[in-house]
Amino acid sequence: MHSGVHIDAAPLLVAAAWTSAALILIGLWTPIAAGVAAVIEAAAALAGAPEFLTHMLVTVIAASLVLLGPGAWSIDAYLYGRKRVI
Repeated sequence: MHSGVHIDAAPLLVAAAWTSAALILIGLWTPIAAGVAAVIEAAAALAGAPEFLTHMLVTVIAASLVLLGPGAWSIDAYLYGRKRVI
């Protein structure tokens, strides 16, 4: 099955996905990293990659991280102060 992604772009997309996942995991630049992850996953889902629902679920989770921001124990919260959602 063809994923719809050009073969030359695949290593760059994989590297961007792994980098954004690592940044989200450590809690650094969370909204930016989650935004990148949401765009990559949405593009993969819309390009016809297998497991459409899994890609869309990750897109929704990443989009919620963009809107909610980092957690209390993240590096972002330590560097910039914790944001409270009321």
